[in-house]
Amino acid sequence: MAAKNIIADLNKGEKLNGDNYNIWHWKVQYILEEQQVLEILNFVIVEPKQGSTTQHKRDQKVFQTWKRKNNIVHITLLSCMTNKLIYEFEEYATAQGMWNALKKKFENVSDTKLKQLVIKFDNYKKRPENNIRQHLQEMSNMMLELKIARHVLNDQQQVQDVVGSLPMGWEYMNAMLTHNDSIKTFANVQRHQELEEDRLMAMSNHPKVNMA
Repeated sequence: MAAKNIIADLNKGEKLNGDNYNIWHWKVQYILEEQQVLEILNFVIVEPKQGSTTQHKRDQKVFQTWKRKNNIVHITLLSCMTNKLIYEFEEYATAQGMWNALKKKFENVSDTKLKQLVIKFDNYKKRPENNIRQHLQEMSNMMLELKIARHVLNDQQQVQDVVGSLPMGWEYMNAMLTHNDSIKTFANVQRHQELEEDRLMAMSNHPKVNMA
């Protein structure tokens, strides 16, 4: 029952589509660890020959345990892919074979892909429908994706890009973040921007009344 709930929750999230492998493969490993089947990605057990000895019975028991766990991992991985990728990878009989094939196809980030990620991050702007917390979470996700691709941004780069992503109307905040010596990390920017959003929301909820 727990395994079904985990897969159901994952189906509500972002599935592997070929462009999000770096983050996806970490999330899936956490899920497999929760299901206590993560080790199945590392080995395969061949079905033992039939026999009646004590050793044969032990071998058969070990194989059946592996087979059950392999099925769990196999189903979990397929459930976390888009339909297009399911058709491509469902032919693998073992979870290890499928995992290695996914790794071979998607793990290495090409120079072109890395440049696309960098350009996307450098030019990213806050979307009108997102509040500042959602915006910062999206930027945090992009920084993680760059880090996994072995392109680590230093604190100054992170601060500059986040400040530059703010929309018009945030000029005061931009200036304060840019010239405030205490703003040195992404976490500092998050704290200041969230406080500013709270301040603006409070002002909009309680506008000043002009006195005659």
